Amino acid sequence: MPAKNELRLTTEVRDALAHGLPVVALESTIISHGLPRPRNLEVAAELEELVRVGGAVPATIAVLDGVAHVGLDAKALDRVARDPDLRKLGYRDLPAALGTGASGATTVSATAALAARAGIRVFATGGLGGVHRGWVSSWDESADLNLLSRTRITVVCAGVKSILDVTATLQRLETLNVSVAGYRTALFPGFYLHSSGEPVDWTLESPEQVAEVMRAQDTLAGPDTALIVANPVPEEEQLDPVLHDRVLAGALAAAEREQVTGQAITPYLLDYLVCHTAGASLEANLAAVRGNVRLGAEIAACWATG
Repeated sequence: MPAKNELRLTTEVRDALAHGLPVVALESTIISHGLPRPRNLEVAAELEELVRVGGAVPATIAVLDGVAHVGLDAKALDRVARDPDLRKLGYRDLPAALGTGASGATTVSATAALAARAGIRVFATGGLGGVHRGWVSSWDESADLNLLSRTRITVVCAGVKSILDVTATLQRLETLNVSVAGYRTALFPGFYLHSSGEPVDWTLESPEQVAEVMRAQDTLAGPDTALIVANPVPEEEQLDPVLHDRVLAGALAAAEREQVTGQAITPYLLDYLVCHTAGASLEANLAAVRGNVRLGAEIAACWATG
């Protein structure tokens, strides 16, 4: 039995890692805070099944009663989906959560850190956090960026959330030496949108090529930085760009009127988009997540064969 503050891996995840089989980490905040009940549990099961169909083992990550779980059984997954008191945990929250016996769903930063510590190399999610609009005066930047600058993990995502300052986020990632590559695209994805319009320096064309880049990272033996594989939502499943821009402008204006700032701004803007697009933004988000999970499983399988 592991000590309280040690990682608790499911038998399936532990065995897969021990035998060099592909594993894909999944965050839990989309389950606990990102989707309405009971659809959240359905999506959680769907994403894990997509990993399995891709030939990998899913490892959904959460903290329950002060224990960091890497991989959740059916009972734990159900708890994450149904418990209204579950906290949202970034990396900085992990010591307090583990030390006090708290429970929470993990964001990108916490999931990446726990996955890497468990020995998982591939993490599939929706969109990263980043530099917020108005950052010159607020200095508001997601903890995701700093964490990825010191964590060796490959993150498959649909870019960064489009409510953010995408240009500044890409510049910040460059400063932090975090490698960014578009997957079969020369333009950085726009989360809900197929493209943000911002170029990327590198384009990778296959899961095998991504795995080769991961191996090159290890060969160089440099700082333990992440590799971001930016995988766009298909154009036919993106949020209508005109609708996106109009509703986002309204969301930003409403947040300013209501003086929403700090940690409250991201959920406020995302909820506004869901409400004022009649749920279309949520469907685009889920389409992006599904695509990232499929690609994550393919990359993990190619990585494991090396």
